[in-house]
Amino acid sequence: MDLPRAPEARWLPGVPAVRLMLGRPLTHELYWLTLEGSLTRALQLRCMESFHVDVLREGYSRPSVEEALTLGIPSRQLAWIREVQLCGDGQPWVMARTVIPLDTLKGNGRRLRHLGRRPLGHFLFSQRRWHRGPFQIGIARATAPGQPTIGRRSRFFRGKDALLVGEYFLPNLLARTP
Repeated sequence: MDLPRAPEARWLPGVPAVRLMLGRPLTHELYWLTLEGSLTRALQLRCMESFHVDVLREGYSRPSVEEALTLGIPSRQLAWIREVQLCGDGQPWVMARTVIPLDTLKGNGRRLRHLGRRPLGHFLFSQRRWHRGPFQIGIARATAPGQPTIGRRSRFFRGKDALLVGEYFLPNLLARTP
């Protein structure tokens, strides 16, 4: 079975730039794009029955040139890349892609390679030393029905360590009223 992949996106500095690019206001997307705090926790609160994480793929791989540039690492350097779907009430709601540079995986960061089906958000927001940078908003290139068309990403920092988290909102979630 061919598992879904996080889409390529054009990343913009904020909601006003996305509105200009799309030529329309953002409706249901706006809530999710600007939500502060843990997206995982907000999704769990929306569930009527259950929430779970499906790990699509994870392992050492090369980030895109653009991701490496955003993280300030060499473009050919391997990183730990994790792609998951966050699912609520039996449906995939969010596709997430995390890029973790090798230096971040040292020391306490080793645990990031062993999350399994646990949400990354739970780990990051339970550690007081991790801080989120500003959001970028991405217009994704959906190539088939059901794929995300919009997402957000941000860097998380812990001292000199960083990681990049992209969250792509699937139509199943956007069709629900926030």
